[in-house]
Amino acid sequence: MKLASLKNGRDGKLVVVNSALTSMVSVAHIAPTLQFALDNWSEISSQLAKIANQLEDGEIQGEAFDQSHCASPLPRAYQWADGSAYVNHVELVRKARGAEMPESFWTNPLMYQGGSDTFLGPKDDILMPQDDGFGIDFEAEVAVVTSDVPMGVSAEDAVAYIQLIMIVNDVSLRGLIPGELAKGFGFFQSKPSSAFSPVCVTPDVLGDAWQGGKLHLPLISHLNGEKFGEPHAGVDMTFHFGELIAHAAKTRELCAGSIIGSGTVSNKLNDGPGLPVKEGGVGYSCIAEIRMIETIQNGTPSTPFMKFGDHITIEMLDKNGQSIFGQITQTVKKY
Repeated sequence: MKLASLKNGRDGKLVVVNSALTSMVSVAHIAPTLQFALDNWSEISSQLAKIANQLEDGEIQGEAFDQSHCASPLPRAYQWADGSAYVNHVELVRKARGAEMPESFWTNPLMYQGGSDTFLGPKDDILMPQDDGFGIDFEAEVAVVTSDVPMGVSAEDAVAYIQLIMIVNDVSLRGLIPGELAKGFGFFQSKPSSAFSPVCVTPDVLGDAWQGGKLHLPLISHLNGEKFGEPHAGVDMTFHFGELIAHAAKTRELCAGSIIGSGTVSNKLNDGPGLPVKEGGVGYSCIAEIRMIETIQNGTPSTPFMKFGDHITIEMLDKNGQSIFGQITQTVKKY
């Protein structure tokens, strides 16, 4: 089934959405919010699925679904932990600044705990006090939402705790990252509010595109109307979502509604950096990556970070060309 949260107060109003993303039904009588549904998933998920099937079959009349009315599926969350499962991306980042990458990065996931008190809606503007020096960047990623996860869960067992899947624009301020990391205490100012897709889906919706804790479809980004990237989310993913969840739960339980991100989707080409779309490659899921490659090849980057007025869209299509999660579409504007 597909679920969305309409903008309504701090935590939104839960609706069930049909597969074509054209019709919806309020399920407030069952679960007023998505967090409520996740807190009581074992008791009410079957009720939500029944309504989803009835909506799909035309047994119940839905209302028109407008993605612009959506908040992120979880407008705020108890936990937002973003991994870096595509180690190719990490390797390029470090290589561009002349840093060696420890071998342990290939066997032990990187993960940071992001701010989750407020998320942007999928159609909300990215508001910044300035665009000069901040290095405003998008990061197209896949994310999963869990039910309650026990401490010490194995990577194999952790996949069963994934209840929902969505995509995300993990906004990053590249100009602020080096100074923060140099302090040795991680991201904070350089990671403002992220935006998630209008709709989240249960794994069964994805069919054989969901296998082994990975989503095996391209993630498509357009920057200012031009295709920037379509790397395949199931390729070059060093750590699957079960491994990321197990990493996060090594020393703590994760509560229902925890969001785990994949990190920037990134593909290699012949064991080397991928090519831009205009050169026949699959492109990139963030500006930083193409700047890294430009630096490695030319000694300096030439692609600018986002400025006021720049526009980003992120979407994933199924094998029939139908949008799965709806579209994240955002413009950078002055706060």
